[in-house]
Amino acid sequence: MSPTPDPLALFLELAAIPSPPGRERAVADRVCEELGALGLEVVEDNAATRIDGETGNLLVRVEPTGEGGLPIFLCAHLDTVKPEGSIEPYVEDGHVRNAGRTILGADNKAAVVVMIEAIRRVLVEKRAHAGIELVLTPREEAGCDGAKAFDVGSLQAPLGFVFDHAAPIGDVVGAAPYQTTMDVTFTGRAAHAGIVPEEGCSAIAAAAKAVAELRLGRLNSETTANVGLISGGTARNIIPDRCSLIAEARSLSEATLLQLVGEMTDSFTFAAAMTECAVETKLEEKYHGYRFDEADPIVRLGFAALEDAGLSPRLVDCGGGADANVFNSRGVPCLNLANGMAHVHTPDEEIAVRDLDRMVDVTLALIERARAA
Repeated sequence: MSPTPDPLALFLELAAIPSPPGRERAVADRVCEELGALGLEVVEDNAATRIDGETGNLLVRVEPTGEGGLPIFLCAHLDTVKPEGSIEPYVEDGHVRNAGRTILGADNKAAVVVMIEAIRRVLVEKRAHAGIELVLTPREEAGCDGAKAFDVGSLQAPLGFVFDHAAPIGDVVGAAPYQTTMDVTFTGRAAHAGIVPEEGCSAIAAAAKAVAELRLGRLNSETTANVGLISGGTARNIIPDRCSLIAEARSLSEATLLQLVGEMTDSFTFAAAMTECAVETKLEEKYHGYRFDEADPIVRLGFAALEDAGLSPRLVDCGGGADANVFNSRGVPCLNLANGMAHVHTPDEEIAVRDLDRMVDVTLALIERARAA
């Protein structure tokens, strides 16, 4: 078995490799090299051909050392949101940050490194276990595309754990939202803005009127809505005949989300009619929400492992989705654990070196608890 870098060194190396959604090949190859050095076989599926990417889902299986116990899978994603500059990880005051003033990529490479290190220790220290599977997905940041393309029937484990919540270690996601995205296109009529503006119908005006009527931001403790991008027009002196926007809505309540999406699409339709424009709205259900409580077996297992690692677990609601949403929607219980990363998706993203080590301890505790289950 070849030497393996310590978790911090491996994290610094992986973080420095850009891997926006659909472009995870370089980091996937490095991860495969690392797992291969541990004597493990990495199986890559054909998801890349179905999700407009260059990398499929990676599946690694560590066979159980004995009978009994509960096999588990561990899941992390290989991609990050698109970096807007260079990634130059460095360590300062016990934290890893990026000198390049863009994302660091702790979301979710910190989890990748932790899981590899935990498996390495299981193998090197010959720890007994009931079976461990590692699932590494692409294009999670694009809407959990890799997990959606993954065949859950290939898993031997009946339940799993994702480390993809930006919060202090010990937080456990008890509820995650449903999400619907909206791609909206307003079509008006072009005209010269100075000579015959009355002959035009402004698609930008239609979009502006719609957005002004929307309820955006945090609507209540369970629900949010956002317009993330608007584009349209061709020149300063032309009434724009086309304007598009992309929006989203999320809620822990499916019924509330359906009502909100209906309200938003009605606003688009009304604004188009008032400005004599046409509108086309394309809706997509990105992922389904889920809810656990402390009595659920997977939560009890997660809580027990966190306590074994010296932590105080608590169940929290989360406004973001993760691969756990996909597994739960397919009937495979999957619990999302916070791993200490902070300020994700921003230039201030960071993670404490100590939290990398603590999450290795949590992972080993999960494996031991599952063995004894």
